[in-house]
Parts: sequence; C-alpha cells; structure tokens
Amino acid sequence: MHPLPTLFSYRRCPYAIRARLALWQAGVTVQLHEVSLRDKPAELLRLSPKGTVPVLQLPDGTVLEQSLDIMQWALAQHDPDGWLQVAPMDEMLALIARNDGPFKHLLDRYKYPERHPERSAAEWRDEAVRIHLADLDTRLQAHPCLFGAHWSLADMALLPFVRQFAQVDRVWFDATPALPALRAWLQRGLDLPLFAAVMAKPDRPAAV
Repeated sequence: MHPLPTLFSYRRCPYAIRARLALWQAGVTVQLHEVSLRDKPAELLRLSPKGTVPVLQLPDGTVLEQSLDIMQWALAQHDPDGWLQVAPMDEMLALIARNDGPFKHLLDRYKYPERHPERSAAEWRDEAVRIHLADLDTRLQAHPCLFGAHWSLADMALLPFVRQFAQVDRVWFDATPALPALRAWLQRGLDLPLFAAVMAKPDRPAAV
C-alpha cells in the first residue's frame, strides 16, 4: 500500500481552506493533521520552518509550502470540473495575487484594527472594497462566477478570504448595497457540498 500525502492544516485558515478545496475536488486522499497554531508540531516545523499552514508532504518527500502550489498540484492530478481551464491561467493568477497581496494586507487590518490604529476599521474595510471587492462585484454582475458561468481556480482561491472578510462584520456585509453580486456568489460557494465537506470539524487525524 502506497503512503498517503500528509497535509498539515488549520480548519479556519483561508489558505488551508483553499488547499483542502482543491485536494477534495481532485479526489486526492491525504493524511490530515489539524494543527494548533499555538503548539505547532515538530514535524511541521521540520518540513517547513516558516511554521504556517497548509503544508503538504508528498509520498516522494516533496514538500509544498504554499496553498496555491497545493491547489495547482492537486488539480493537475484530476480536475473534474475544469477549474484550471475556465480562464487563462495568467488572468486567474493575477486576480489571486491581488487577493493575496493588497487585499489580504487590508483584510488583516480590518479584522484586527486595534493593532493598526492609524485608521479605523471602517476605513480599512472601505479601502478593501475599493481596491478589490468592488471589482469582484462588477465581474459577478455579468456572470455567476469570477470568469464566467463556472467555478474556477480563482473562485476557489478567493472564496475563503471573502468569507473571512464577511465574518468580520456580518451585519454590515449582509446589508451593504455595494456588494450584492459578491454576497450572492459567496453564499453559493458556502452552500456547495464541497465547502461543507472541507469545513467539517476533524475529531482526530483523518483522511480527506
């Protein structure tokens, strides 16, 4: 019996969520290790001294330390709904880069405004809308998903981060007239059986 890939993950981390979405979609079975971020296992730190999740160790010893690398590796094994083919890869990667760079920078400040008192939470929030989320909403007014009618690598890479943004102030997010299409897209994503599956609480290290 061949050994399984090992995934170090944290259930609520958006980077780990996106990795699990792709692994589950691809049908890749892994040995899942849910990590306590306050007590990181020595094996995780040995494989990846940066100490963040997700980290995927393949049976041949290869270590993937970036969530997007894990997504692309998994979907290269099996991509049943064509997430990699929905749009040109460079366009999807550019959108993901804006999410992971400028938007994530603002999201962290919106989520923890006490650590960044130079601006108010609302100011961090509004800047995040201006530089990223308003464009996503405009895209989604034209079609159900970010690059057309079907879910893509970009949709699944961004979904956990938009979810995290929405949860900072759910009352505001649900009521704002600025992001109606984004709100509907997020709900469709959260309603996917795939998303429910990867967010199930593990009660012990398990295969996914």
